[in-house]
Amino acid sequence: MADTNIFKLNTKGYFTKYNADFMAFSDFYPSGHQSGITLVMNDRRILSNGDIRFEHTPGQWQPLPKQLERKTSDKNNTVTTCLKYPDEDQMLKGFNPLLYPDLDLEYTVRAEGKEDGLEVTVDLDRPIPEKYYGKLCFNMELFPGAMFGKSWIIDSKTGVFPRQPNGPVLENGSNYDLSRKILPKSDILADKEVLAGKRRMFDTAVKRSDDTCYDMYNPLRADEIIAEPYAAGYSVTVCPEDSTMCFNVISFKEKIGLYDGRMNHNNGWFVLSCNVPLNTTKDAIKLFIKPVLDPDWVRKPVIQVSQVGYHPKESKKAVIEISLNDKDKHEVILERLSSDGVEKMSISKPHCWGKFLRYKYLTFDFSQIEEEGIYRIRYGKQVSNIFRIAEDIYERGVWQPVLEYFLPVQMCHMRVNEKYRVWHGCCHMDDARMAPVNYNHFDGALQGASTLTKFKPGEHIPGVNCGGWHDAGDFDLRIESQTAEVYNLSMAYEEFGVYIDETTIDQERHITEIHRPDGKNDILQQIEHGALSIIGGYKALGRLYKQIICGDLRQYVLLGDAVNMTEGTEDNPTERLLFTEDNPAKELTTAAHLAAASRALKGFNDKLSKECLETAKQLYDITGNKPSDMVSLDYEMENMKNERTLGARVHAASELLITTGEEKYRDFLHRNMSFIRKNIKWVGWFICRSIDLLDPIDYDSIKIEMIHLREELDKMSAETPYGIPYRPGIWGAGWAIQGMGSQYYFLHKTFPDIFGPELMYNALQFILGCHPGENTESFASGVGVKSATVAYGANRADWSYIPGGVVSGTALIRPDLPELLEFPFLWQQKEYVIGGGSSNYLMLVLAVRNEFKK
Repeated sequence: MADTNIFKLNTKGYFTKYNADFMAFSDFYPSGHQSGITLVMNDRRILSNGDIRFEHTPGQWQPLPKQLERKTSDKNNTVTTCLKYPDEDQMLKGFNPLLYPDLDLEYTVRAEGKEDGLEVTVDLDRPIPEKYYGKLCFNMELFPGAMFGKSWIIDSKTGVFPRQPNGPVLENGSNYDLSRKILPKSDILADKEVLAGKRRMFDTAVKRSDDTCYDMYNPLRADEIIAEPYAAGYSVTVCPEDSTMCFNVISFKEKIGLYDGRMNHNNGWFVLSCNVPLNTTKDAIKLFIKPVLDPDWVRKPVIQVSQVGYHPKESKKAVIEISLNDKDKHEVILERLSSDGVEKMSISKPHCWGKFLRYKYLTFDFSQIEEEGIYRIRYGKQVSNIFRIAEDIYERGVWQPVLEYFLPVQMCHMRVNEKYRVWHGCCHMDDARMAPVNYNHFDGALQGASTLTKFKPGEHIPGVNCGGWHDAGDFDLRIESQTAEVYNLSMAYEEFGVYIDETTIDQERHITEIHRPDGKNDILQQIEHGALSIIGGYKALGRLYKQIICGDLRQYVLLGDAVNMTEGTEDNPTERLLFTEDNPAKELTTAAHLAAASRALKGFNDKLSKECLETAKQLYDITGNKPSDMVSLDYEMENMKNERTLGARVHAASELLITTGEEKYRDFLHRNMSFIRKNIKWVGWFICRSIDLLDPIDYDSIKIEMIHLREELDKMSAETPYGIPYRPGIWGAGWAIQGMGSQYYFLHKTFPDIFGPELMYNALQFILGCHPGENTESFASGVGVKSATVAYGANRADWSYIPGGVVSGTALIRPDLPELLEFPFLWQQKEYVIGGGSSNYLMLVLAVRNEFKK
């Protein structure tokens, strides 16, 4: 008979007992504080990232191990994970290249469930060299947002977790000085001296000493100065005053130090860290983690509703999330609040939907309630936030903040004012310098063997210092983000006739004034602003730019005013770098987006409208090295890089057909109809935009595929209690869901007899608060009764937000814990983004709103 009195491995591969769970490498996202040994208490993640590191307080730019193998043993009640340093796939290459110390090390982390907790043992394949003692350590990270104001006990010393990191600091030898001497030769690599801030890009000097280095701090070398540990000892107790968070860690070898990782990385966590000892391989680290257990713990039910509310004619469904061990059964009461008091509008038993993730779900449909007013839902002792039912529910402060605040604040090459406030100064007017060739930068910026332009590496490129929006957490411009934003806004304008004038945008003086009308439609001004960047880059380069991004890591992690990133004068060493690439799919997608923008801008900025259409046609014709009217399906399939590229050409042909009506685009779509039908799942929505211009026989064949697509969507939607296709991942699913909902609008508009509006309603309600987990805030900042007012934007260091920004949303702690923390430095949960994050949300709200204006 199985022993139920220990932390036992369950069928999902983690240890559980009563109110506590231990995951062991179920996740592997260490740069996002989401990996290794993880402790969840009362369904809240308390401790994470338990693993070997090369410093006590690492950030996202420090060496990460490569996971080789993870084995679970039900018989032994263990999870054993084998890892190694270095990870050759990240050694000065990859999306964010890392620099590794000159040490090859394999090790295993063995987690075994015991009666009171988890035993963690680390074995090394070799003893560590003496120079790594005090550097190589086993870390366990504590989520800061849960710790502020709580206490700790380390042996006989006590303290309280502070709101901000406090000195004194320790000067610490950097791992940069221990970096590997032998590097891979076959790949395009980063320059380690530039990456580490020892040399500027295009500097002739080989190396700068610290006293002449242009910037003393660099994230990759942040381990030079760390916080002195608050205390060190063999026994650590965290949060003894709060049984819901209290746990104890005992080390049987080296002392555990409590460090504040925010001293050298703003996005750091508190860290419990013990050194890896010398002359040891077996049981190099041996720890026991013991949480306070509560056999009677039952999680409080969570009532999930839209934080904004509902139109009277809209379908309305609340979701109630309860623990699997919750045996209580209650009726659901819908209450209406008025000046006369509280009125019970509906009392009924909830529908038992079933299990999803780690919870049971109940649903409560109150679509029949159409009387306007303020409402709330009660289930047992739990009460939801208030929400409205009203015909004007989407008329103010819901989609409008995207255009009133978020896009103006994100505008590059502008000074952005709001009454007493300056959001940021006129920035990046010194753009841009051509990137070096054969160079791997960071954040995905990579330049091949040629600049693909007339410009030489390091040469200033005039004409690209106009338009565009900063990406969310940083200040770079990606072509796909810029064009997608322009496209979404163009569709919103074209489909719904959006007119809003709350902002002055002066392109000549590079000034934006929020909440100061200028007599011009804000949405057209924003389309214009994005198009200026795209067309400006194309005219200057003769092709699209891939990315315009700062030249070093210190600039990249800049928080605060974007004007401080560069010196602002042409040909200065702080100029942003411009990268190019040969990417047919992006070029053709841009053609589609510009074709739509040309229609929106016609009559508003005719010159720019014409340039958008001319550029779209050129991109369509030159991509693939063959005129579009001569392209055959065989040629496409054999010579285009992949189906994504052909799909992008279909997209471009669709939008160019709408714009020009030219027969060659209709003919191309007709000849590629088999591809369209086969890939209807992802090309269907944009084919719907031009379907009325296609041959009737093509319309009929597409409609047949739409029936199959509807069946697939229904099947996927039935997998969750939220009525939408939703398969959680490490990254929050908010962007994908609102993108899906906005695209679904075109399916519904074109084939209303096949696609009803319900998926749009459900997607919007998900974004606005009806989503998994205890945090039911609206993903749209400043929208709704409770919203994401701590977000990963440019002002995240202030624990603040930008109204109208839409965060990535509830993420998954694998395998089954939904999480949305009140913390501004988790990009996978709280980041804003350009290219769909907010503009897809705007489209989705307008699509739902449109249903009630018919």
